[in-house]
Amino acid sequence: MNPGGAAAVREPEPRGPGLTVVPPGPVPAAAPQTAPLRFAALGDSLTEGVGDPVPGGWRGWAALLAGALSEDAAGVDFHNLARSGALSHDLTAAQLPAALALRPRLAAVVVGGNDTLRSGFDIRHTARELDTALGALAGEGTQLLTACLPDPGLLLRLPGPLARPLARRMRAVNTVVHALSLRHRTVHLHLTELPWTADRDLLSVDRLHPSATGHHLIARGFHARLAEAGHRLGPAPAAAPAAAGPGRAADLWWMATRGTSWVAERSTDLLPGLVALAVTEARGRLRGATARLDEQMAGAASAALAGLP
Repeated sequence: MNPGGAAAVREPEPRGPGLTVVPPGPVPAAAPQTAPLRFAALGDSLTEGVGDPVPGGWRGWAALLAGALSEDAAGVDFHNLARSGALSHDLTAAQLPAALALRPRLAAVVVGGNDTLRSGFDIRHTARELDTALGALAGEGTQLLTACLPDPGLLLRLPGPLARPLARRMRAVNTVVHALSLRHRTVHLHLTELPWTADRDLLSVDRLHPSATGHHLIARGFHARLAEAGHRLGPAPAAAPAAAGPGRAADLWWMATRGTSWVAERSTDLLPGLVALAVTEARGRLRGATARLDEQMAGAASAALAGLP
């Protein structure tokens, strides 16, 4: 890949089409810059740039944003530490130490989607790992970027018995992310509100990651939120890439050449857990207990937040 490329929570007020912002902390007085602005991106395949291919690897929203943080491209020192498949534990075990060593002025921390896709999902664990990472970086004076995530079951168009429990998990993760964004005064982007399913051009051929157009939209969203927070930036990223997004033929080609192996790899861990989730969901529906399952997961998210130090 290309890592060096250039408790209830009150919902924030909507700002613009499909995007909202959590008010960050006070912007410190600008100091004379004697070194480039260092920007570190932590997370999984979304932040690594999967879905936005360039020669030699991936680009992605974080690299696009990095190129727009300063009037002078040489004024930004960008480090993409995100890795495909990363869980919240990987964030604190591997990426956080590397980020702290860089002492970045700006850091993006976007993770949690892969946690929902694992059979051992535990919202308490996810909350602890995210709080640890955000707290450590905020403690160094780093301005943080966070985002809540769209529902993977919805993106993949999974059948209801599978989609509903995944949606329930994703809501729990987003509840935690919303609360921690307020706690650590991050600049927050609500990716859940973008029209992922209504606008097919925003998704890559695997239907789980943004397309190049989707990555551009995310980069512009973060750029706008940073500008609203008072940060001095360069011009906003382009609204869309020069090349058109993938069409139906590209979808079919990806599924024939890579999609099958991708599903097989995911199934090693996911399939047993998803089958168990589907069985539990079906039983719950027969007993009319779907609402109770929703309440249990919401309660688990609240308890996870209440249990943080």
